[in-house]
Amino acid sequence: MMTFALSKGRIFDEALPLLKSAGLLPQESPESSRRLILETQRADLRLLIVRASDVPTYVQYGAADLGIAGSDVLAEQGSEGLVQPVDLGIARCRMSVAVPDGLDYQAMVQRGARIRVASKYVQIAKTHFAAKGMHVDLIKLYGSMELAPIVGLADVIVDLVSTGGTLKANGLKEVEKISDVSARLIVNQAALKTRPEKLRPLMDALAQAASRG
Repeated sequence: MMTFALSKGRIFDEALPLLKSAGLLPQESPESSRRLILETQRADLRLLIVRASDVPTYVQYGAADLGIAGSDVLAEQGSEGLVQPVDLGIARCRMSVAVPDGLDYQAMVQRGARIRVASKYVQIAKTHFAAKGMHVDLIKLYGSMELAPIVGLADVIVDLVSTGGTLKANGLKEVEKISDVSARLIVNQAALKTRPEKLRPLMDALAQAASRG
């Protein structure tokens, strides 16, 4: 039995056509089911429904053989023990720095100002600002990043941006893109070495589906 870790929400919705092509559709919807382990159209494969941030952990430690995770999560948490054979090209967005409309961010960068940065992605933010030679105080938040500059908790935020509509609605603007983000197929390295005949056909089916998309 192979186990495939997946999260609800945007990644699952956009992965559905790919899963369908590979015969991985669950027999019941994860949105309506209370079950966390779902059978699929294939008797030899089941889906494990977990939080998006937990998908790499389940695959890394072998509780799942494969999974789909955002490149943002992989960059933040690390990818030791994982193979990333395919960029599935779904759940696209970008990791960016955003600031209040009236803040002169470039001036702060040029003078090497010490700034407070709110983000869920503190490792990504730390690496980004260190490369610019800037000293930052990192504040980890788990949601509503846009509030942090409004109430004076932080000077800037580092967060995922898709359309930028939420930033604009809260008086913020995107000033710097750190990286493009998309969802990747991830595979447990040990499982791939010991059971390539099981995993590679599945990896190939998803890669082909992604290339057609």
